Amino acid sequence: MKKQVRVIGFDDSPFKFSDKRSKKKLLVIGVVVRIPAYVEGVLRSEVTIDGDDATEILIQMLNRSHFKKQLKLAMLDGVALGGFNVVDIDQVYKETGIPIATITRDAPDFDAIEKALKKHFKDWKRRLKVMETGRSVTIPTNYNPIYVKYKGILKKELEEIIKTSTVRGVLPEPIRLAHVIASGVAKGESYGKA
Repeated sequence: MKKQVRVIGFDDSPFKFSDKRSKKKLLVIGVVVRIPAYVEGVLRSEVTIDGDDATEILIQMLNRSHFKKQLKLAMLDGVALGGFNVVDIDQVYKETGIPIATITRDAPDFDAIEKALKKHFKDWKRRLKVMETGRSVTIPTNYNPIYVKYKGILKKELEEIIKTSTVRGVLPEPIRLAHVIASGVAKGESYGKA
């Protein structure tokens, strides 16, 4: 892998369950990092809580960014932004040409996810199908393993980018920084595990 690789990490701001009922918009932050940890830029947008616009918003953010041609990988904290506003990584890759990966600390419990989706969404089958799509891999870290779905990149290269960009803790810096910025802007001060 070349040195000075640029990666973007996305995360959304925290929200309250009462926000879900009003279909409020939620802040989404993207942080461009020249790995391991040099911040080069920040992108922002909004998605609807539990809506169905996250895939399109992510595509717009990436395609409109002047960083686009330099990005080796886009990473998301989880497979959805704004609750269950699921991101279709196949579509994002197809429409941007940027490899993409979703990263979670916990192994997905698809039985529990299906139960929650059935309870709250008429289109639960579509959302679940999108969540289950893609190649999955478990990547060991110095702490706990992380669970990754990815598209458009070789597993070996993905593992190297994740390893190189994880400075402290479990999450790669682009995602960690996106979390810190999104929660700080939304709440006035960052908090939570990042």
